[in-house]
Amino acid sequence: MKIYVASSWRNDYQPEVVRTLRELDHEVYDFKHPHEGDDGFHWSEIDGGWQQWDSPRYIEALRHPIAERGFKNDWEAMVAADACVLVLPCGRSAHIEAGYFVGAGKPLLILLGGQMEPELMYKMATGVFANLGSLLMRLHALDS
Repeated sequence: MKIYVASSWRNDYQPEVVRTLRELDHEVYDFKHPHEGDDGFHWSEIDGGWQQWDSPRYIEALRHPIAERGFKNDWEAMVAADACVLVLPCGRSAHIEAGYFVGAGKPLLILLGGQMEPELMYKMATGVFANLGSLLMRLHALDS
């Protein structure tokens, strides 16, 4: 299967999930390394002071060629993917990506991580899993 792994840059478990899925012969999109030699999109590539932007500057940055390239990489991978694995904890972007998969009628599998606040809307997902092993079993069933 082609799997889009959505998570956070700060999630230390995300690389292990990507590696495990690849070891099981899935084609996995890793936003941290979307292509050979590409370390993914960072707002700091546009402006080192990105954390101090006001709304107009942020809106302008969304149109920057670097932002356009980063979005294109992620969007094309989402469209091409058969399923999404959302690795918690994560933030807004990953949740918007997960929403795309639900809306597109593609499987969304959510991997819980550590202490977290419950979220009712996770009921939209194909499944919510406490550990990678149970998620992998469900993914295998979907792939069969």
